[in-house]
Amino acid sequence: MNKIVKRHYPVAKLPEELRKGLPDEALVSVTVETETPKRGPKSEVLLELERVRKTLPEFVTIEDAVDRIRSLRSEWDD
Repeated sequence: MNKIVKRHYPVAKLPEELRKGLPDEALVSVTVETETPKRGPKSEVLLELERVRKTLPEFVTIEDAVDRIRSLRSEWDD
C-alpha cells in the first residue's frame, strides 16, 4: 500500500470540496493512501489454471528436466 502524508498543508491549496468548513488560513495534515481494488469472481480459465497447478510437482530437479527434454527430442527423431 502506498501512502503520502503532507503536514502543515495550507487549507487554501486544497480542492474546494475538501476546504468546506475550514478556515482558509488554517494548516492541515493530508494523508493519501491507495486502495486495493476488490477482485471479482475468478474466470473459468483462472480456476482451471489453479486446478492444474495443484497437480504439478512442487519441485523438478535438473536431471528430471533434462530427461524430459531428451524424451521430447527423441519423439521428434521418430
